[in-house]
Amino acid sequence: MKSARSFLTSLSTLVLLSLVLGLAAGAAAQRWGLPGGHITADFVQALGQLWLNALRMTIIPLVFSLLVTGIASIADAARTGRLALKAVAWFGGLIVFATIYAVAAAYGLHAVWPIDPEGARLLLAIKPEGAEGLGAGAPFSEFVKTIAPSNPIRAAAEDAILGMVVFAVFFGFAASGLPERLRVPLITFFEAVGETMIVIVRWVLKAAPLGVFALSVGVGLTAGASAAGVLLHYVALISLACIGIGLIFYPLAVVFGRVSLGRFARAAAPAQVVAFSTQSSLASLPVMVERAVDELGVRRATAGLVLPLAVAVFRITSPVANLGVAIYCAHLFGLEPSAGQLFAAMLTAVLISIGTVGLPGQASFFASIAPICIAMGVPLELLPLLLAVEVVPDIFRTLGNVTADLAVVRIVQGGEAQGD
Repeated sequence: MKSARSFLTSLSTLVLLSLVLGLAAGAAAQRWGLPGGHITADFVQALGQLWLNALRMTIIPLVFSLLVTGIASIADAARTGRLALKAVAWFGGLIVFATIYAVAAAYGLHAVWPIDPEGARLLLAIKPEGAEGLGAGAPFSEFVKTIAPSNPIRAAAEDAILGMVVFAVFFGFAASGLPERLRVPLITFFEAVGETMIVIVRWVLKAAPLGVFALSVGVGLTAGASAAGVLLHYVALISLACIGIGLIFYPLAVVFGRVSLGRFARAAAPAQVVAFSTQSSLASLPVMVERAVDELGVRRATAGLVLPLAVAVFRITSPVANLGVAIYCAHLFGLEPSAGQLFAAMLTAVLISIGTVGLPGQASFFASIAPICIAMGVPLELLPLLLAVEVVPDIFRTLGNVTADLAVVRIVQGGEAQGD
């Protein structure tokens, strides 16, 4: 895990540099001309599209495998005792709350601080391919029909992502109820598929500097310097949404965890420092356990059960940031999702948050966000550029997750905490 984090950290720097160089090269070509003209531009665009397609080909098998194994792990945890079941119930309720907050925060931030119309107009010159999914004018009854696919294989082939995700959830719960001799090899198979897809994603990410450079050259050719302003605006809005959900857990810890605000803030601060520097909830786990026991009065047995479980399956900022990205892209492309599309995206975000791997955001960016975009009918073409600047929002994702984990462990312990 440490080597994976160091790889992704150095990769983030290279990708960010490639983005800056690509935008600068595209803007320069826009002003002074591109050697080779349209032939060169088309070739560069084809390279970027090839890299994007390589990432997209992993989405369906990766998401399905992660959901099956994630559901199975939650079911196993819930069977281990009353405390684990209580923790899982809190996780589920808070994820639903975070999903509702995500939509309200995204639309609220866009209302207060909208995207620059000129920058959006220039970026729209990319003319992305239309995304699959419900049409913007589709009635809510059409959304209801897509929840359960009549043919799961065809749903996966046609990017009918919500139906595939729902089928994966049912499959995972059904698999978790099988006898051990059948359950273990089946879950192991999907773990192997998921790990294989992650290996492919890492291979593709090694080419991310080239892929992002090629795509950003095309953006620079059409949008020029305006693209940088839109990207900075995106980083600010997603980061603010993640900061907001993290701050909400301070009063939640006070009200439901029955702990003073100052005490909770002191307990969370050291873990937040580790989270900020590593962008990994897993790396923050030892500090979280220590602070939960020493500062929040949580029993060590409770902290040892709830916090690792929270790191594995409870990522409160996942639906917040992922929905924020999809809604940002929708605003950027001038799309108005229907009620059915928005509900489909919210349901997909809740389910996707269960299965996403505990890696820095760059590794799981497409697996987490692309299904939500597809459910909402939003094109995926700009996601590589947003991946390049994900390093900043990912910091605030991790800070929010760590804060929520500490609040939940205190809430689950309740008034029975040590030293109260």
